[in-house]
Parts: sequence; C-alpha cells; structure tokens
Amino acid sequence: MDERLQKQIDFILEIDKEKNIFRQTHLTGHGRNENDAEHAWHMAIMAYLLREYSNEKIDVARVMLMCLIHDVVEIDAGDTYAYDAEGLKTQKAREEAAKERIYSLLPEDQKEKLVEIFDEFEERKTPEAKFARALDNLQPLLLNNSNDGGDWKRHDVTAKQVYGRQSRTREGSEKLFEITDQILKENIAKGNIKE
Repeated sequence: MDERLQKQIDFILEIDKEKNIFRQTHLTGHGRNENDAEHAWHMAIMAYLLREYSNEKIDVARVMLMCLIHDVVEIDAGDTYAYDAEGLKTQKAREEAAKERIYSLLPEDQKEKLVEIFDEFEERKTPEAKFARALDNLQPLLLNNSNDGGDWKRHDVTAKQVYGRQSRTREGSEKLFEITDQILKENIAKGNIKE
C-alpha cells in the first residue's frame, strides 16, 4: 500500500474512536447517552433536510462535512458539556492539541482542507459555519425535548444558560431559532428548565 493511502486508512480507523465519546444528551425515547459520531451523523442529515431555513445561501455539502468533522477532536479532548463552566475554560486548548494530532494523520493536502473546515466552524463567520452551529445547538435541544427535558433537569440548567447558548442559533437561522424559542418556553413552563 502506498504512503498516501496508508495515511488515509490510519485516519479512518482513528476517527472510529469518535463512537466511544459519549455526550450528556440521551437518544430519543430516553435511550442511552448519544455518542459523538451519532451526533455528527444526525447533524449532517439535518443540514440537508433543513438547508432551506438557513438565513443565507449555503454550500450544503460543505455544511454536511463541517457537521461530520466538528467533534473529531473530542477523541483526545473529550466532550465538554455545554454548561460546564470549568471544562469550557480549557476546551479550546485541548481541542487545538487534538486537532493537530488527529488531522496530522492525513496526507498534508487533506489535513489542510479539513483543518480549514474545522476552523471555519469554530470561527462562526461564514454562512455555512453559522448554519452548522445552529444545527449543533438544535440537535441536542430536539433530543432533550423528546425526553421531556431530562438532561436539563438532571443538570439543573437554567433558562439563562440555555438561552445564552441558543441565542447564536439565530445567526444561522431565524426560523430554527423560532422553533428553539418555542421549545424552550414550553420546557420552562413545564419546569424542565429552571427560570
């Protein structure tokens, strides 16, 4: 096998470890915790299905790839819960180190491309990144809502915390933020999210 193909296969096997990184969010129907690979797959499908609700014209294939690779770094960095103030302080540094190690397994041209897409997602400046970020907010919210707010209740999450995170959804999609706002109001009224 030539060196390029070997590097690609090494990367493919390495990212399989993403299936072992479990998130705080539970699968629909009060199932087990979702893993990062499932989250990424779900977001990629959502990108295709919901693309018409992006605030701006987007390259949906780029958004889908962004969704699929955005959490690969968690293989080394671990999942940082959205409302973990201490974990959020070190998240960027952990993810930068992981990005360098994991994407360096690839041939240089592919490493550069995937790092570019990963960084674009993190910077939230392009229409694609804004929409992908909206999906990254919406996906766990939909699962949590389907489970009667169980994860919000378990972690004593407040309305201020959830709205703080979800406020940026509107940068990518006003329509998806409307849905988000409706879901959050319903869960606050039910007592699933503390006021």
